[in-house]
Formats: sequence, C-alpha cells, structure tokens
Amino acid sequence: MKLRLHWRRFELALPTPLVTARGRLMSKRGWLLRLETLAGGDGESAPLLDQGWGEAAPMAQGAQQGADEPELVSIARAIEALGSTVDHQELEGRLPALPAALAFALAAALGEIQGLVGAASGGWLPPPAPAWLLPAGPLLLPALERILDTHQSSQPAQPHGDGLPLTLKWKVAATDDLQERQLLEQLLERLPNGARLRLDANGGWGRTTAAAWAARLAADPRLEWLEQPLAPTDHAGLVALAAGPPALPVALDESLAQDPGLRNSWGGWQVRRPSQEGDPRPLLAQLQAGVPRLMLSTAFETGIGRRWLHHLAALQAGGPTPAAPGLAPGWGASGDLASTDPERVWAASAGRWVESPELA
Repeated sequence: MKLRLHWRRFELALPTPLVTARGRLMSKRGWLLRLETLAGGDGESAPLLDQGWGEAAPMAQGAQQGADEPELVSIARAIEALGSTVDHQELEGRLPALPAALAFALAAALGEIQGLVGAASGGWLPPPAPAWLLPAGPLLLPALERILDTHQSSQPAQPHGDGLPLTLKWKVAATDDLQERQLLEQLLERLPNGARLRLDANGGWGRTTAAAWAARLAADPRLEWLEQPLAPTDHAGLVALAAGPPALPVALDESLAQDPGLRNSWGGWQVRRPSQEGDPRPLLAQLQAGVPRLMLSTAFETGIGRRWLHHLAALQAGGPTPAAPGLAPGWGASGDLASTDPERVWAASAGRWVESPELA
C-alpha cells in the first residue's frame, strides 16, 4: 500500500504562559499531517479508511520558549527525507528511528487508517473529567477559588459521572520554596475532603526539599502523588523517596522521556504523554489490556492530537486504576484549532510559524 503525506505547519499560543521549574512556555508549534492511501499491493489487506490524521509537535525540553528548535530542525529534515509518497511497510520500519513527535504523527494516522481508533472502531471516546491545572506561585489562590466555586455548587469533591473525584495539580519548585510551603498550607485549608492533589515539581527539588514536602504530606489522604519530585538523573533518590519512610506515591514524568525503559520497570504511577512518545499503538494496546497506573497527560495538542489523548484517557478511566487525566482545561488550544474535526483544525492552521528556526 502506497501512502501520500500532506504536511501543514501550525502554531498556537497558550492563553496563559505555563511556568514550571524548567522555565516558561508561551506557545506550541509543529506540523499537522494528512495521510492518504493511494493503492493496495504487496498482499496487504485493504485499509478500513482512506485517510488518517496526525500531529508532530515536540514539547520544548525545559519548557522554555525556543528550546524546541533543535527537535523542530530534526523533524523538518526527517519530513523532507520521507518525501511525498512512501510504502506502508517501509514507513512502519522507519518509525523507531524517527523523532518521537514525528513517529506519533505518522503512527497515529496509520492507526486511524487501520481502524484501531476512530470511526472504523466505533468512534473516538470522550475524555473523563480531567485534573485541573493550578498555576505556579501566588496565582494559585485565585485560580483555586474559581475552580472551587465551580465545583462546590454541586456536591464538591464528590465523584463525577465517570467515578473520578475532583483532582487538582499544582506546579511547584517554580518560585521560592518558603513561599510555596506557605501557599501549600492555604491550599490544604481550602481543599475539600475527598479531593485529590498532585504536586508537580518537574524535577526541580533536591532530596532535602523533597523529603520535607513528603513529611508534611505523607499522612494526608488527599495527596495522590508527588510528580517527578527529583531530577531524572537521581533515580536512586526517586526510589528512596517512594519507599520512605514516610512512603508515599511518586509518579515519574521526565524520567520516562530520558529513559523509556522505565516504562517497563517502574512500579509506581507513570505520566504518559502520547504525542511525545512515538507510536501510540502499543500504549493503546496496553490500556485495552488493563495495564495499571498509567495517567494520560497533555502536551498542549491541537484537536487532531487530542482525539488520541482523549480516547486513551477514557480507556484508562475504565481500567483497574482510574485517574483523572492531565488535560489542563483552559490552558491549551481553543477555537477551530481545538476542534474534533480534523478538517477544521487543518483549515485553521496558518501553515507557517511566526518565527522559524534555521532548517538548512
């Protein structure tokens, strides 16, 4: 089967800059893909659909504006090397060596054509109730009040229709530690019983600071986990922090990107960003098989990438360890770029970037 590749650049601005221990992110850019089937051959069975859609947009390492440029250059060169038409089996063989965000785009489109997801498999699943992302620093407090005002009007912190409790995620290790500990106390005072709290340090704590936070929170049943409290290079420290005393849940995020082998060995929670991990079909199969402790999280995708994220999050919520996905409502794409209709997303993309990295 021959395939034709159509690419279009897009750029989206985040409504609010994302501030983390690794920097500040204000926008996201990459490529949209429309993959079309041209003809059968080589004894392959006919595809279930004649086209599929993908999105190749790396999350800037360091969450710093412009830090995505090296990977954008790599993706641009790989796109050029692929050409406008490619054989299906050849493309499948090339996926493992491609940049992860590009491999996601291509394999996501292939999975749709193959009928693994989308219309041919019964439709895209809608997402479960997401975790709310709280901003770093003092902006936490007004954001928290807005969220609680929305939810406390009707059975606050009680399970939603999908059985998931009100879940909040707060970016820490992004400002002064003493200030953040004071804000934590105010957060805990306002957090309803039965709610869940995730603290995401993005690897920004040292062992002493992480231990202090762990001692404060280990006995609080509302703590769902500490997310990447230590740098990925300190794996021994992450293991020790999880084991305690006091023992508490530790979820890995950046560690999984730096050492993908941990996805097969870490026994605790994993934060999984499909659009940044390459071929999403193995993760789809894992979730369909009920693999536990995998939490789906956004990398601020357009509506094309979100279809996969939402579908996988719905499968996770129906599995043995349901958890509110990290969809960051209100932080990502909006308007037609966020549409579930790929044609509208395609039409809404400008086909260019405001500033392009040197691709030569």
